[in-house]
Amino acid sequence: MRYAEITERLAPLGGAKWEVHLAARQRAAKGEDILFLTIGEPDAPPPPEVIAAAKAGLDDGRLGYSNGRGEPSLLAALAKRYSRRSGREITTRQIVAFPGTQTTLFAVMTALVGPGDEVIVGDPLYATYEGVIASTGANVVLVPLKPEHGFRMQAADVAEKITPATRVLFLNSPHNPTGSMLRRDELLALGALAKAHDLWILSDEVYEELIFGNAPFVSPFDLEDLAERVICAASISKSHALPGFRSGWCVGPEEFTARLLPVAETMLFGNQPFLSDATALAVSSPSPIARGMAARFAHRAAILHERLDGRLGLAVNRPEAGMFALVDIRATGLSGEAFAWGLLDDEKLAVMPGESFGVALSGWLRLGLTVPDDRVEEAARRILRHAARVKGD
Repeated sequence: MRYAEITERLAPLGGAKWEVHLAARQRAAKGEDILFLTIGEPDAPPPPEVIAAAKAGLDDGRLGYSNGRGEPSLLAALAKRYSRRSGREITTRQIVAFPGTQTTLFAVMTALVGPGDEVIVGDPLYATYEGVIASTGANVVLVPLKPEHGFRMQAADVAEKITPATRVLFLNSPHNPTGSMLRRDELLALGALAKAHDLWILSDEVYEELIFGNAPFVSPFDLEDLAERVICAASISKSHALPGFRSGWCVGPEEFTARLLPVAETMLFGNQPFLSDATALAVSSPSPIARGMAARFAHRAAILHERLDGRLGLAVNRPEAGMFALVDIRATGLSGEAFAWGLLDDEKLAVMPGESFGVALSGWLRLGLTVPDDRVEEAARRILRHAARVKGD
């Protein structure tokens, strides 16, 4: 039988990146006591008022069809949110609602590029980004995010990758998996390149509210000089501990969202009204649980740094935001993939190999920070035991 080319393009970019996690789930289902530090499941219950709003929507019969752009109350709440953040008027015509950030990114990329185009994205990168780009037929162009620059994208590195086929600069700040945050001067330099080469900037900002400490969040969307070429995407999955709601959105220039709308209507034709009601409430003010989560994640990253950094040649990258910390295990001589499988087999600890997030993290591990402090301590002990075993110490 014949299949569309998209199935070939995406064949190596799907679940294979999550093999360690999936294998650990299967073992846990059979009774093994596995310690999971693999995925970004928030460690707090969602705000009760948001759940109440969803229930009220169900009780009120908010179960009918929506429209392709999104429910008016949600669009209005998002317009107010981004107007406050950017300091300029953002209208509902600049927003399209989607079921989660992943769907948002897929639709936006579909509207921006096609076969033969090029999309520049940092390496390391979130595991689904390559698939989002490849689904369109466009080519992924990786720019290394270097540890010596705090894993932050540098304009000089991007400039080397730009060709006449380049169409989009794909940013993620705060960044998954590194936890890095782009600075204002770095965004201005990247924006200058985008202007010089007439590039779109797509900014995934799902971790905006999970910043450690008081570091300022800077979005390219909020830089007025770049506004005509920036689309930002986000959701309430992380900030409000509601990944199962699948409620996200994008904000961009009005002309862009007008062109995006038929894509959205073809994909879904509206998200669920009762979930939109809850999302409208959620985005109308800062998340009441995000600061607590961020403080806990920062503390757990500090635990890993204290317990692992400099021991047996291991190194821990201190994140600035998000739900993860990176551990450099290259001193063991193993790949991240081999070390992660060894941890699962010998220590019943499930972590993500760095290779799931790009070539730049070969020989690294990504550890989730969403388990209690004592479990993070235990994970560190297991990592040290396995590293000592591998090195023969």
